[in-house]
Amino acid sequence: MQIFRPDDQPDRPQGIMFLRERLGKDCESGKAPMRMRVWPVVSMVLILISGLIGTPTPALWGEGLVTLLGGGTLAILIAIELIYDPQDDRAEFVFILLLGLASIALMTVQPSGTAVLGTYAAVASAVIRLPKRMALGVIIPIIAIVDVGILAAASERLLVFAWTNIAYVFMFVIGHLLRLSEDHQIQAQALLEEEERTRLARNEAAALDERSRIARELHDVLAHSLSALSVELEGARLLALDRDVDSDVIAAIGRAHRHAASGLDEARAAIQALRGDSVPGPDKLDGLLEEMRAHGIECTLEISGEPRRLPSEAALAVYRTAQEALTNVRKHAEEAERVSIRLDYDPDGVQLIIADSHGDGDEPRVPQPAALASTGSGYGVSGMRERAELIGGRLLAGPTEDGFRVELWVPA
Repeated sequence: MQIFRPDDQPDRPQGIMFLRERLGKDCESGKAPMRMRVWPVVSMVLILISGLIGTPTPALWGEGLVTLLGGGTLAILIAIELIYDPQDDRAEFVFILLLGLASIALMTVQPSGTAVLGTYAAVASAVIRLPKRMALGVIIPIIAIVDVGILAAASERLLVFAWTNIAYVFMFVIGHLLRLSEDHQIQAQALLEEEERTRLARNEAAALDERSRIARELHDVLAHSLSALSVELEGARLLALDRDVDSDVIAAIGRAHRHAASGLDEARAAIQALRGDSVPGPDKLDGLLEEMRAHGIECTLEISGEPRRLPSEAALAVYRTAQEALTNVRKHAEEAERVSIRLDYDPDGVQLIIADSHGDGDEPRVPQPAALASTGSGYGVSGMRERAELIGGRLLAGPTEDGFRVELWVPA
């Protein structure tokens, strides 16, 4: 059974000091809350007050000089505890030793005062805060000096000697019990943290299993169906060419084939994302713009801020929103001739703005957020909005004077 803290533990004390750290995490300064530092400060303040009002009073000569030095040391220790809050083992060793020696100095000139409480506090603090060697380096000299002083006294020294040492044993046991209790709290906290990590690992494994199952279903059903559809459409186009079918029919079959091929690529990309492979993000926006330009729509991309790697969910939300918005432009905005995309990297997030217009040169008017929030109830816009909200973002979409505008913000 460990009575003192093992020597191989980190310098930062445990016990009371560990509780200080736990309770002080919400303090910007990192100092321990005042309520955890009251008891040593109050003890020293009581001893200091007793020394100042006792006899002899502080002076610059004789026994008064001893009172002054002892009280001054206690005052300095109080300031150190309140301002600097020593945490290192060596600093704690010096702090506790000075507390005991200053109390002994006051005891020699004011034997009827409360200075003995300082030696009791020093013994208990050494057991709680210090490893074995340092703790013994504090406890043995303090008790030895006090015992020698008591035995040198003229009256009732044996009774005082017995009661004083019983008090030291009591403080030693109290300090040891506090250390055991707080060590158990440390172990319990470590077990809780380990259990939390295990729970998170199980949840992550379950999520990966589910994503793998969905990826298999997409691959076996959707991807195979789109692949077969693409082959059939290409065969239909070749058959139409061979039989001199109307050119508009051939063109329509060709467009259908391209859509099927695009859907197949998107299904494969979704399967890769579910399996944890590379996820499309803002770096893939140029490919979407090239596809728009192939349909005769002028596209511009403006990037502000410092581009950086985004979390996979945020990167995928940006890409999918841009993809859905540009797809809607091709499907529904028959008069759209120009599309502008702006990507802003903010310190705490990323904003994507996509606006289409009729090509008259006027900047699309920015709709009010309330109007945007109340419009765009189609499944595509709803899906974009749900994707953004799932990761703590927001999406606004609605018509402008000459087109449509989509605004996405996601945290990053």
